[in-house]
Amino acid sequence: MKDSVTSISALGRGLRFSSLGSGSKGNALLVSAADGTTATSVMIDCGFGLRETERRLARSGLTPSSLSAIIVTHEHSDHAGSVFQFASRYEIPVWMSFGTFHALGRKNHEVDVCFCRDGDRLAIGDLQFTAFTVPHDAREPLQFHVTDGNVKLGILTDTGQITPHLAQELGGCDALMIECNHDAHMLAESAYPPFLKKRIRSMHGHLSNEDAAQFVAGLDQARLKKIIGAHLSQQNNRPELVHHCLEEVMKNSRTEVLVACQEEGFGWVEID
Repeated sequence: MKDSVTSISALGRGLRFSSLGSGSKGNALLVSAADGTTATSVMIDCGFGLRETERRLARSGLTPSSLSAIIVTHEHSDHAGSVFQFASRYEIPVWMSFGTFHALGRKNHEVDVCFCRDGDRLAIGDLQFTAFTVPHDAREPLQFHVTDGNVKLGILTDTGQITPHLAQELGGCDALMIECNHDAHMLAESAYPPFLKKRIRSMHGHLSNEDAAQFVAGLDQARLKKIIGAHLSQQNNRPELVHHCLEEVMKNSRTEVLVACQEEGFGWVEID
């Protein structure tokens, strides 16, 4: 695995994260950490085209050469669209499940592909990622939580239902990015065909605002400082609905509620 060349002074100390965009047209999340002598940046998912990924990465203040690795959650094009092309061009190692690799056609373009599965811990520079399985309509989908040894960031962007396993993995986070795909009423009244509505609402589809809020309400929120609603449907949701649902279930009024968008994602969020 190549060494990170991210500027430590640019990152500061500790863990921070930023979205390049979140939604059905593409997803990519950056997680960075520095300990004063080294720095690490990892991209979770690579769902935009090659040039668009380069453009959005530059907007974040990072370069492709600063990435230590790319982690892919599952094979859907809005999460894995250009991963092999991008990783091949910049010689970046890629982590994914074997099921995801198989679903992508095993075409790795001579990329260094590493496999992980539920329960695995991935030590990448200053960061440690833990993989956990989720119910979603993909071959072997995974989501992750990550720590720099001091704080914990949870990531849950594609799942059709909440399970005890998810609650166990995501309790006690300092920050949480969670799928709020649709408002149930807006989806029911939308022009989507019945089969698509059924797929979205299924146990292997996507979480509604209400589903996400119910999950968060039952979590250990003692350390939770930031929560971000993500993967919003552009047709069947609105940021203000997401913000309201999440804010209603916050036990600690000091927890900041944010919403990711498709075009801008969100800027760097630091976890104190």
